[in-house]
Amino acid sequence: MRSTFTGPAGAYRFTLLAGAACALPMPTMAFAQDAQPEVGSEEISNVIIVTASKREQTLQETPISVSVTSGDVLEQAQIRDVLDLQTVTPSLRVSQLQNSSSTTFIIRGFGNGDNNFGVEPSVGVFIDGVFRSRSAASLSDLNMVQRIEVLNGPQSTLFGKNASAGVISVVTKEPQYEFGGQIEASYGNYDAVVLRGEITGPIADNIAFSLDGSYNRRDGYARIVNLDEDISERNRWSARGQLLIEPTADFKIRAIADYSKIDEACCQVSTLVAGPTAAAILAVGGGLDTDIFSYRTFLNRVPVNKVENYGGSVQADWSTGPLSVTSITAYRKLNNLVDQDVDFSGADIVNERRDQRVETFTQELRLTSDFDGPINFLLGGFYFDETVKQDSGLTTGANARQVFSLLAGGPTVFNGVELALGLPQNSIFTPGPLTAERFAMDNKAWSVFGTVDFEPVDGLVFTGGFNYTDDKKDFSFAMDAFDPLSRTNLVDAFITLATGGAVSNRTQFQALPAANQQALLAAATNPAVNTLLPLTPLQFQPPFLSLPNAVEPGRTNDDKFTYLLRAAYQVSNEVNIYASYATGFKASSVNLSRDSRPLPSDFTPGPSGSLFAAPSSPVTNAGLALPNLNTGTRFAGPENAEVYEVGVKAQWPGFGFNLALFDQTIKGFQSVLFTGTGFALANAGQQSVRGFELDTTIRPSDSLVFTFAATHLDPKFDSFVGSPVGDLSGLRPGGVPGWSLATSATHTLEIGSSKLITRVDYSHESNVAINNGLPTFNGPVNARRDPRIFSREVNLVNASMIFQLENGLEVGAWARNLLNDQYLITVFDGVAQAGTVSAYPSQPRTYGGLVRFKF
Repeated sequence: MRSTFTGPAGAYRFTLLAGAACALPMPTMAFAQDAQPEVGSEEISNVIIVTASKREQTLQETPISVSVTSGDVLEQAQIRDVLDLQTVTPSLRVSQLQNSSSTTFIIRGFGNGDNNFGVEPSVGVFIDGVFRSRSAASLSDLNMVQRIEVLNGPQSTLFGKNASAGVISVVTKEPQYEFGGQIEASYGNYDAVVLRGEITGPIADNIAFSLDGSYNRRDGYARIVNLDEDISERNRWSARGQLLIEPTADFKIRAIADYSKIDEACCQVSTLVAGPTAAAILAVGGGLDTDIFSYRTFLNRVPVNKVENYGGSVQADWSTGPLSVTSITAYRKLNNLVDQDVDFSGADIVNERRDQRVETFTQELRLTSDFDGPINFLLGGFYFDETVKQDSGLTTGANARQVFSLLAGGPTVFNGVELALGLPQNSIFTPGPLTAERFAMDNKAWSVFGTVDFEPVDGLVFTGGFNYTDDKKDFSFAMDAFDPLSRTNLVDAFITLATGGAVSNRTQFQALPAANQQALLAAATNPAVNTLLPLTPLQFQPPFLSLPNAVEPGRTNDDKFTYLLRAAYQVSNEVNIYASYATGFKASSVNLSRDSRPLPSDFTPGPSGSLFAAPSSPVTNAGLALPNLNTGTRFAGPENAEVYEVGVKAQWPGFGFNLALFDQTIKGFQSVLFTGTGFALANAGQQSVRGFELDTTIRPSDSLVFTFAATHLDPKFDSFVGSPVGDLSGLRPGGVPGWSLATSATHTLEIGSSKLITRVDYSHESNVAINNGLPTFNGPVNARRDPRIFSREVNLVNASMIFQLENGLEVGAWARNLLNDQYLITVFDGVAQAGTVSAYPSQPRTYGGLVRFKF
């Protein structure tokens, strides 16, 4: 692979072959770090320095399934953030949901953590070796990026935190000792303006610096009709500064500080199916548009999403003979504010505000050998200390009482209920606070990891690796529920009324003769007798049992030993093969949401949530039970992964291919599913996937490069009995396409000393059911294929053309989703609107022009 180094800064750029080859996954390759070939090298054949095993090797030599995207490809394809990255990486899927910070990374069909800050992602994201614990902390535009690597499958052996499904690593450019940089301006449809720049150079003989920044602003491509405002806009900026200090030839310090901010109205939600509540919403002046791709929506307020993300890291590398030591120390802070209409209807029914803060400190230390003999090793340790705080709540809107009154039977129905229950008039669904929530979590974890490589003969390497992780979480939940209807159990209220007030608590009810209890319960649970029962579906936010409490300590403590066994053999200079078995681990995740409920082992509710008739249980016996308290989960237990993988990598002049076959299983996958009013967190018993990853690079001439990559996945819920939509055991998990393809063609036309680079790429996801059902629309799922389950197929074409002049000036044009493909990103139950389905439509075609100057 040929590499060219341009500009005095020494920030090298791969030429066309390298760029196109890296544009698509190289499944049998490795995880890249920040090593660079020496400036001035004219040609380095097929060499990209990577450190999948956290030691420097060439991409060809490293037996790990990985996708690599170079900085040149990011520029040529106008890939601005990780959301765009999936178009060139078939094993990766990225979905953005109701706001900018709700983004999920999925590798080989596994991924979670988008909407709940207590659920750490199964796909670990690292930027310059620093772990970003929440997806909201890795959303800034990709600026000054050297390359991005996506490691497929469990990577827990060498990564100290949450890599049970895979790793995304973003590697930025190091400062250089010669002055250089670039500036770029782009303008596109929807009045999109993108400005980017970077500069690097020397401060002293052994100190270099770099500065980079980006600004990205775009009007929304969707419209809030009733407010005459845009939505799904872009408004974000970022800045980063670096220092490279080399006191001696064997000692290097790299210090990085960065800041990014997002302040956007996002994201477009449309009504896919208008359910029974639609008439009531329209009756109070709300609006719905079921033309999903009209990009028209109705909201009672413009959504707010503000993300502030900043921090710094210091990496120190010291070499002494055959041993080298690396230390990475980092501190990060993430603030995420969300304030939006969550019924997505235009009627003022319910709004949500979330103020989340995450503070993280990490420390990694590694010792690596480079002996001439047959044995080499790596030994490391990782420490993680994080605090998460969330203040959130729901607000009842001005139209809520009108809408729910109509659904309950008439405009004055709640007046009669309030009179019967002795509640103040107009107190049910009165405008104002519905809930006030306070969540907090402290997480401390440490791990020790290492590998040993044994090469008995040239070309044959046996590797053994291990990781021991200890993870502790302490968490506290508190919530006030203000709606008097939700705080009243309608079975118990009937019993109190039926006994003339003689039975008004559990003690009095339990003291009754058994026959009397049964008679009262039979009447109280019969809708024909107890006319209050039909109001049960409107008890959206019942009282919440805070913790820690006398029964629930609010604590998890997990530890796990994981390991890797691998054999790799260099068949020839062109062909490498490998086979491996690896295990992975992700510690327990905590349900930091209003859907957190005691475990069934801690509490047994009475019929229809009756507190009077609740049987004996630890929560009830401790006097902690509350009206309408139900069971669920406070946390989901650990994920345990394993993968069998075999691969071959081959590279000849003008042609190369990489193939990996795998059989991967995660036991206890932490599933997060929206239930219509909140999020249910549960462990799937076991989820598995078999498949393969293939990529090829063909270069028929010096000026033309073709790439093709394919990922085939055959996933299955081996066991998932307790999902919110029923028993899914034996079914295919929704949202995981059988086939994902990515291909590109890049042509370079030399015009004198200038170049015209034209690139076209295509990505495809085969038709797939988006999910396994929706709890209030078509769950539980009783058939293997419910005809009301929605599907998605993706066909995206992107193109760019850039004219590069010898003096460093570049002028170009680009288009993403050139053919304006339309598809559903995902669907979910309408909030507090049983039978309604909402959906996120795909982004329409975007295009524009750019001017770039490199110096």
